[in-house]
Amino acid sequence: MSYAASIFDMDGLLVDSEILWHAAELEILVPLGAPIDADATRTTKGMFVREVVSHYHGLAPWVGPSIDDVVDSVLDRVGELVEERGRLLPGATRALSLCASLGPVALASSTPRRLIDRTLRHFGLNGEFEVIHSAEDEPYGKPHPGVFLTTATLLGVVPASCLVFEDSAAGVLAASDAGMGIVAVPTADERGQAAFAGATLVLDTLADLDAAWLAAEFGSTAVGGGSGEVRLNRHW
Repeated sequence: MSYAASIFDMDGLLVDSEILWHAAELEILVPLGAPIDADATRTTKGMFVREVVSHYHGLAPWVGPSIDDVVDSVLDRVGELVEERGRLLPGATRALSLCASLGPVALASSTPRRLIDRTLRHFGLNGEFEVIHSAEDEPYGKPHPGVFLTTATLLGVVPASCLVFEDSAAGVLAASDAGMGIVAVPTADERGQAAFAGATLVLDTLADLDAAWLAAEFGSTAVGGGSGEVRLNRHW
């Protein structure tokens, strides 16, 4: 089956925000007693923010602000950091453009909708997606496949016809369990994780996405090749 739609994650894939999440968690959670290593890779990558806060509260329960209050503080701080020093990752806008030439494009993220909207507005990406869906509206976050399955339903396509773009192991596992194709873009220090072996394609950055390969996966033909821009003959 050829793919008919594309689904993108946001944090760490389109936007260089994983480091900003880590900074916000260090700033807000560590003073509450959360055992977070400032120099280690963010181990909660891909998880829903409420799950992250609950996880650290379970490890080292604090007295004071509620989990809801801490979640709000983390979200507000990440939003500030995105606007202060966030940047789009290499190849992000090009990948979105190529996929939009082939079929509908959606965003499915563990980030709550209010921060998704804030981030997309900041980078001028508001109008790039036909569907935007947050795991906050699902019973479970990634690696549960729910956020991707619901996104496929909202797009009006079957899961197997979706190609997911993900950077986290949790996201790759979720997309795999949803029965979707996967383009994984892990960081160098996470590339060896077993989850990425299940991806359809693994890239160093979205800038390495080959337009001709993508067109072929969507059952389309392309003039040109390599990783540059090409003219796409759409069959949808």
